[in-house]
Amino acid sequence: MNSSAGLLAPFNTAHALASSAFQHFNGALHASFRTTDFRSAVVLVDRVAEAADALDHHPDVTLGYGRVEFRLTSHDTGGVTERDLRLAARIDDVAASLGARVARANPVRYDLAIDCTDADAIRPFWSAALGYDEVPGEDGIELVDPHGVAPKVWFQHMEIARTDRNRIHLDVYVTGDEAEERVQLIVEAGGTLLTDEHAPDWWVLADVEGNEMCVCTAAF
Repeated sequence: MNSSAGLLAPFNTAHALASSAFQHFNGALHASFRTTDFRSAVVLVDRVAEAADALDHHPDVTLGYGRVEFRLTSHDTGGVTERDLRLAARIDDVAASLGARVARANPVRYDLAIDCTDADAIRPFWSAALGYDEVPGEDGIELVDPHGVAPKVWFQHMEIARTDRNRIHLDVYVTGDEAEERVQLIVEAGGTLLTDEHAPDWWVLADVEGNEMCVCTAAF
């Protein structure tokens, strides 16, 4: 199958998800539900498993006491497809039939960016230090946690090395409707908004000692 066939962006799924518990973020659909106890959470997972088997498309599941979180993505395309929308609709129906309460999913992604003049020279150091794998990415070769847990590391090319600020900063990806609220919370916590010229794609902020970070929104 063509890896891009049927791939949907957030603007393609907005109408279908308007009344859904699911949010489209970072190449997946995310939803969180609350139940009365652990057993009822397991029942929800069991019922969703039956629906997923019927559709031959399966979610990633996080199960806790009275809490179930679902993440849907089509791995063969590297993002969201109609299969995920169909499964999301079935999960919404199952959760409603069991009386599960919708909780805000608040999906988030963290990336670590390193400013450098020669990424090839420093990448092996960071790969060895972190135990990460090298993979092709949007910004050249990136480093990813083989367990899929820790933040991705990417390398931002500088023609001239920066010496007036930290050369490592954190990118925090949130949903588009949460980004401005997150920026405001950071400012209220003592941060400084350095620039919003790239908003709503990203905002650059710094703490009181000048350490920078970016609040970003994901295109997929």
